[in-house]
Amino acid sequence: MTSLNKQTALITGGSSGIGAAIALALAREGANIAISGRRLAPLEATVAQIEAAGGRGLAIQADVSKAADVQRMVDATLNRFGVLRIVINNAGIGGGDYIHRQSIEDWDKIMAVNLRGPFLVARAVLPLMRAQRQGHIIAISSGSGVDYFVGNGAYGVSKHALNALHEFIRRENEDFGIKVDVVCPGFVDTPMTADYPGLNLEKCLTAEDVADLTLWLLTRPARVNLGAPIRIRPMENPRKTS
Repeated sequence: MTSLNKQTALITGGSSGIGAAIALALAREGANIAISGRRLAPLEATVAQIEAAGGRGLAIQADVSKAADVQRMVDATLNRFGVLRIVINNAGIGGGDYIHRQSIEDWDKIMAVNLRGPFLVARAVLPLMRAQRQGHIIAISSGSGVDYFVGNGAYGVSKHALNALHEFIRRENEDFGIKVDVVCPGFVDTPMTADYPGLNLEKCLTAEDVADLTLWLLTRPARVNLGAPIRIRPMENPRKTS
């Protein structure tokens, strides 16, 4: 398996939930960690955990839907650690309604974070990765990016589009030594899903489950090639597809 020692990972939405779990898992394997999010205090709390365990972390307050924030985030990572090989496009927000009831404001907000954000991040880091002929981008998508859950249209559309975005990124950059993976978890026990009706937490995934898979993807042998997207499913899913 490939070592992450002295490599640098930039993780969006890294203050809590899946993003924080990935940050801690990668730090334990020796990676330098930069995490971004809109709230500084929880970012700093996660960095404190990383550093308490002997790792190196950087908290960057940024909104991934804003191009200037994204460029500042990438620049700050390079200024602190000097290199950048791993990017985890994890930042995302929930929401959505039946299409005929969906507010335009909420639609635009969901698309801005869940789709525009990863596009801006990829656009900022790909020239660097192409120049160094090395890099690994992982998108944390959702089961909603593969299935169609009624009443969840805006979120589902954003995740389907996120999967397509990263497939284009993969095809356009595979000749430059850049790997791209898309992970589609089912229901994960995080703050985003805590109030979902009928949720059986004992049969949900945990953020650490997704982090373990992400770590394996980053360290898997070079001979292992995977199709996309990669699904990780819970024992039970309370959402309905029809």
